[in-house]
Amino acid sequence: MDTPSPKTIVITGASDGIGAAAARALAAAGHRVAVVGRSPEKTEKVARELSADHFVADFTSLADVRRLAAELDEAYPRIDVLANNAGGILGDRTKTVDGFERTVQVNHLAPFLLTSLLLDKLLASRAAAIQTSSAGARLFGRLDVDDLDHDRDFTPHLAYGTAKLENILFTVELHRRFHDQGLSAAAFHPGGVATNFGAESTSFFRPLYQSRIGKLVLTTPERGAAQLVRFAQTEPGVDWQSGAYYEGGRIARRVNPQARDADLARRLWERSAELVGVTAR
Repeated sequence: MDTPSPKTIVITGASDGIGAAAARALAAAGHRVAVVGRSPEKTEKVARELSADHFVADFTSLADVRRLAAELDEAYPRIDVLANNAGGILGDRTKTVDGFERTVQVNHLAPFLLTSLLLDKLLASRAAAIQTSSAGARLFGRLDVDDLDHDRDFTPHLAYGTAKLENILFTVELHRRFHDQGLSAAAFHPGGVATNFGAESTSFFRPLYQSRIGKLVLTTPERGAAQLVRFAQTEPGVDWQSGAYYEGGRIARRVNPQARDADLARRLWERSAELVGVTAR
């Protein structure tokens, strides 16, 4: 196999877990990796290990996301891959400084805003936008565009599953709107990975991910990151299909029925753009 040409790859949520594992693998392969994380200490530590650039942003603040987008735009003449990996199940219902439920903002609205603000550069770079989703989209997701915060029926796992469903619908709509202009997009489920996932949550995920048994049955961050590394290094249309959602390295056969609703994807895009204050292109 030929050595892939070096790319500029931005990975959010890269201070730990599969984001850090993907950053290590891609840096080792010779790519220029931008490590983005919430914790200044952890983010700098990973970046220093890789001799990589690092950027700190808290996705519970959309002002932080806007600052991050401006810093990335200034730092890089091109961005070949934007990996929207930051997220997780975040516990009891809490509103951010922007007024949105924390789970939906961190997992969906913040990456939507970041991608939107970087869109011109991504298009000029003929980039790939990769979303880390979850099988939780199928198991728990239930999207109502008029109640993205689940104000009427919030539970931690419902909010998380819906946000991961939104990642898939975002991917579908990114492909529909911009693939003809050179942008590719994919979403994937990394599997059950032994990370700090669920550590801030009161949901039933937390005991599994934090238990000794969970650590034994869950896969490693390196294996969980393998699909992200593959999407980042290989060619859409040749090695993977743009606009698709993957599980286990293959296009998922079983998905939430809402994930196939093209009109819902369009309406989610328009509603998200309205909420974060960008023009729906």
